[in-house]
Amino acid sequence: MTPDGARALSDELRRLVEVERRKVVQEVSDAAAQGDRSENAEYIYGKKKLREIDRRIHWLTKRLESATVVEPRTDGMTAAFFGAYVEVEDEDGVRATYRIVGEDEIDLDKGHISWRSPLGRSLLKRREGDAVVFRSPNREVELTIVSIRY
Repeated sequence: MTPDGARALSDELRRLVEVERRKVVQEVSDAAAQGDRSENAEYIYGKKKLREIDRRIHWLTKRLESATVVEPRTDGMTAAFFGAYVEVEDEDGVRATYRIVGEDEIDLDKGHISWRSPLGRSLLKRREGDAVVFRSPNREVELTIVSIRY
């Protein structure tokens, strides 16, 4: 995982523990004070929401404990490796930029793709000027690597 990805997961964990969970615990406590919990929709919904938050906290904690944070290369490396921003151009001249990241950091809107994805695997270890064939579900696309930066 990149340092940015680890930071994002840590920020989410901190927000869940310090803000969201406290807020929901207070809501559940207030709902419980109203009396009969078996027919109290606010109490039942609050407990469900609390379980979801606790589940996410548990998952984030375990993920951060087992994650290996990999610093992107800064030594002038010209090949695409983990953490690289790779600008490609397709056969029609359309350019796109992708960042090769870990599975937990995928964000297609930002162009962040997993190093395990078909496109990510085809870009790894390639250099500027290399042409790669990427097999999309519909067709094969030839991409030319325009630039690589870290």
